[in-house]
Amino acid sequence: MILKVRRDARNFERYQHNRDLVNFINMFADTQLELPRGWEIKTDQQGKSFFVDHNSRATTFIDPRIPLQNGRLPNHLMHRQHLQRLRSYSAGEASEVSRNRGTSLLARPGHNLVAAIRSQHQHESLPLAYNDKIVAFLRQPNIFEMLQERQPSLARNHTLREKIHYIRTEGNNGLQKLSYDADLVILLSLFEEEIMSYVPLQAAFHPGYSFSPRCSPCSSPQNSPGLQRASVRAPSPYRRDFEAKLRNFYRKLEAKGFGQGPGKIKLVIRRDHLLEGTFNQVMAYSRKELQRNKLYITFVGEEGLDYSGPSREFFFLLSQELFNPYYGLFEYSANDTYTVQISPMSAFVENHLEWFRFSGRILGLALIHQFLLDAFFTRPFYKALLRLPCDLSDLEYLDEEFHQSLQWMKDNNITDILDLTFTVNEEVFGQVTERELKSGGANTQVTEKNKKEYIERMVKWRVERGVVQQTEALVRGFYEVIDSRLVSVFDARELELVIAGTAEIDLNDWRNNTEYRGGYHDGHLVICWFWAAVEHFNNEQRLRLLQFVTGTSSVPYEGFTALRGSNGLRRFCIEKWGKITSLPRAHTCFNRLDLPPYPSYSMLHEKLLTAVEETSTFGLE
Repeated sequence: MILKVRRDARNFERYQHNRDLVNFINMFADTQLELPRGWEIKTDQQGKSFFVDHNSRATTFIDPRIPLQNGRLPNHLMHRQHLQRLRSYSAGEASEVSRNRGTSLLARPGHNLVAAIRSQHQHESLPLAYNDKIVAFLRQPNIFEMLQERQPSLARNHTLREKIHYIRTEGNNGLQKLSYDADLVILLSLFEEEIMSYVPLQAAFHPGYSFSPRCSPCSSPQNSPGLQRASVRAPSPYRRDFEAKLRNFYRKLEAKGFGQGPGKIKLVIRRDHLLEGTFNQVMAYSRKELQRNKLYITFVGEEGLDYSGPSREFFFLLSQELFNPYYGLFEYSANDTYTVQISPMSAFVENHLEWFRFSGRILGLALIHQFLLDAFFTRPFYKALLRLPCDLSDLEYLDEEFHQSLQWMKDNNITDILDLTFTVNEEVFGQVTERELKSGGANTQVTEKNKKEYIERMVKWRVERGVVQQTEALVRGFYEVIDSRLVSVFDARELELVIAGTAEIDLNDWRNNTEYRGGYHDGHLVICWFWAAVEHFNNEQRLRLLQFVTGTSSVPYEGFTALRGSNGLRRFCIEKWGKITSLPRAHTCFNRLDLPPYPSYSMLHEKLLTAVEETSTFGLE
């Protein structure tokens, strides 16, 4: 790390939070000296010391008392303060002019957003709208994917993910309780610009409103010039553009007759032979039938009518089995056990190419009929579906260590450092063989001039390694069902949201998009107990409850407002029904939960868990 920083000072930003490097640098600090003017040392909840620069409202783990040849602050701190001044001036925040005018504007924090939250404990008041910006930013449906793009280690840091989820649920109170958490501080500091310029969807359409902790518009005096300018440069149109793109996509599908009938694809499913039975039936249909006909699912021995409920559970259960690494077609990515990719070992599965063609057809059917799958793939997988080339950044989702190696090679001069040729060693049937990345690659030395070509060929090899035929078969099956011209409007990230939705449950969004019948209302005691029980559920239990009522544990990209029922959009519904001795029951076609008026919270909690965890079949009333 030290060598890299010596070669290029810009590398310091990359390693400034590394504990080993910080401890090494701080060894040279003269702790007998007083801190510079405006500086303060604090300790987080884990007992780890950090330094607060009140001049620029920035924090750092590096002691400002380290000896310097010119007596100036470390370069990264000087640079940070310079950026702070530029940003504050451009946003019209905390300038002398605004203070002279009597306008109460807050200076934007430096590299650390949560440092501003800490200032509340030092009697420096902070506008509520500022905290709401952080909470609203973290409540985006795809927030974990966004955070993971800049900090891939988040996928393995379950503790930090829980803290983010806590803030998403608790809002400002949760944010204040965790304001001294060092890991959270570091993570949020990477998204300073995005958070400061983020505008919730409601605020984008209602300029005089802010994002409230319950996700509903509320009056807020945020018409100051600084905040108005921040709204102008907000990147929120991405979300609105995607939602418009998604609506247009479904309109075109309907206009072109995809999944409209009048014919039907009738699949009779046995739960104990789900995979094989579905394969035999789906592969028997022609391309035209799969594109045009309506889908009708019947589970053997269950008399439920398919008004989309059984279909949703069908896709949910099928995706759990089909994309399960246990069956050999797919494998977990090198980074985690959450995302999957095509397995090179799938070549040993009997009739494997037809199975991948079947997988592609299932992906296409789910897209046409607007059902979500319980499977999350790597970014290169979605690019393959869209027939888009992969680049070096995509390897981060596939193999983080391999990506870091090539990234280092790209960023540094390799002359007299690396001795490589255009070849790669790969294991085939237990034997390691050398493969040329291009014709004559064994005799072509990798140099500073041709390393770009080498990196591109290595990326292509790593993505396609042993899975070229399987990928082609899957993509062929996918486009046997869906029109390539229609799906080409999405990029890989958008296609992932359309196919898989989001696995994180936003409790506030769920409650705000729930309707009540039979005498229940949001303030009813039983309903208050219900949401209290759901709030105490962990995320897995919430997913199970959602799957029990709607047939799937996935949430559309747009959130709970976009839940679909038998005849289009249908909100989550709770209806008063039955005796207190009865278990809650669900109508998955209508996203409705029949909830008896239980006399106590403990009984409701027990009955709800029993129904969710022990019920798995459909019935006909």
